[in-house]
Amino acid sequence: MTSIWSRPTPPRRPVLTREAIVAAAVALADAEGLDAVSIRRVAAELGARAMTLYSYIERKEDLLALMADEIAAEALAGEPLPAGWRDALMVLARRERELVRRHPWRVDLIAQRVAVGPNGMRHVEQKLTAFDGLGLDRLTAWRCLAVFNDYMTGFVVREHVERRAPRERGINDAERAAVAEPYIKELVESGEFPRLAPMIEQGVQGADDNFERGLSWVLDGIEGVIRGGVPGR
Repeated sequence: MTSIWSRPTPPRRPVLTREAIVAAAVALADAEGLDAVSIRRVAAELGARAMTLYSYIERKEDLLALMADEIAAEALAGEPLPAGWRDALMVLARRERELVRRHPWRVDLIAQRVAVGPNGMRHVEQKLTAFDGLGLDRLTAWRCLAVFNDYMTGFVVREHVERRAPRERGINDAERAAVAEPYIKELVESGEFPRLAPMIEQGVQGADDNFERGLSWVLDGIEGVIRGGVPGR
């Protein structure tokens, strides 16, 4: 079995093309979630028969891979990256986070480990470009990238879950807080949580602050590797 990107594109028809199929699938996932996407449903959206789509895409797994790679282009920086490696990674991290916010179903594909396509490879290449000229060997650069990616994956997954749960339950953040706060207040007043209590009572910064600060700390650690303060192996 060959990669979906290695297979020749079937002859174009006036409406039905592989690009049109992927675009319809992405729009469907954006509107209704990844569970709504199937070859049959996408065909219906395009006014075509399901068997016709199989002439372009052999299986659903290929469609999901094409969808993931289609939106991966949105994480690419279209302009030259900043000269500083930290600023360059910050730019790419923000674009990656915004991509997941626009297409939250991307999180559902993480566990499925869909095939990496050309835009996904370009995204990795851009991140590695940030390390150019720093004197890192290939293995250390890859490990630094892995730490960066692990932070990004963990953050966007958690943020996605927090944003999705209230919608799925049909309540907003204020309604959810109104239900939870009385019991949390009772726990805090019990005196059992002396460290957690002031954080709850006084509040903490929101997701945007956490994202930027956490990412900065990750980059601080990578900077330690670059400066030789932390062994890269």
